[in-house]
Amino acid sequence: MTAGLLAGMASGLAFEATLKQSVQLWSKNRSRQNLANLQGLQLQLPFLGMAGGICVFLASGMEIFGFPKLLSYALALPLTVLTAWLVWTQLGKLLIELERGGSQALDLDSFEG
Repeated sequence: MTAGLLAGMASGLAFEATLKQSVQLWSKNRSRQNLANLQGLQLQLPFLGMAGGICVFLASGMEIFGFPKLLSYALALPLTVLTAWLVWTQLGKLLIELERGGSQALDLDSFEG
């Protein structure tokens, strides 16, 4: 359980640093490459590490409550894959929005309800 949590956290920090660096580099250069293309192997690898750590953490958490190991992973794996796919898709949409409208496009405080 602890190993999954630590792996997920370490990969999450690497993912954050890589994403920030890629966006800052794009922002300085405003290169011809669009932001959605920044989701290459450099960003995918820590993301997959984070998802793997989360899967191990979820399965270990279920094992604590008495679920068999096979059943725990059978439940944790699809849940992790679905969540990771949704987050990756949303990240792509946010990067496109950032490219179109700059950081003001992501300013949630500017919306008044």
